[in-house]
Amino acid sequence: MKTIIEEKETIYIVNKSKFIGIIKKVFNEEEINTILTTYQKKYSDATHICYAYILENKEKYSDDKEPSKTAGFPILEVLKKNNLCYTLAIVIRYFGGIKLGSNGLIRSYSNTISQILNHNTKDIEEGYIIEINEDYKKIDTINYLLKEAIIIQKDFNEKIYIRAKVTKKMLEQLSNIQYTIIQTILL
Repeated sequence: MKTIIEEKETIYIVNKSKFIGIIKKVFNEEEINTILTTYQKKYSDATHICYAYILENKEKYSDDKEPSKTAGFPILEVLKKNNLCYTLAIVIRYFGGIKLGSNGLIRSYSNTISQILNHNTKDIEEGYIIEINEDYKKIDTINYLLKEAIIIQKDFNEKIYIRAKVTKKMLEQLSNIQYTIIQTILL
């Protein structure tokens, strides 16, 4: 399995139709719904907002009123062809006045996502969800060591509480920090 290296956006224009492609790393459906809502508000004037995603054992797509299987499905096929997981691909379309036909739509949606994925995938590595409960005197060290981590939750009470997703390499660097491994995951 693979995942994306970095989140990116691109613009692809075909016969005056503008396709904005976005690729995001995601870990659950709640996160996906939040991202989709954000883009639906941001691009509320768009003709179509189509997407596809693959999580560990779930995949889904939406054609958003484009003809059946001409938008979200080809996006999903590109994700599958690249062996991607934990990935959300969104394509926002502004209709340019010229109909593209089914084959043109399939090519346009596929090419938009393929363009973003070019040299932007990597193998998924083993990772962990950890919890840290530490004194405030270690805040700078913790922030430095977790700068590349995915922070799930951060609370400041009597002690600093952090729940984060980290790679195996990051975990090795936390040798002088008190942490508990909650779950082994793929990143």
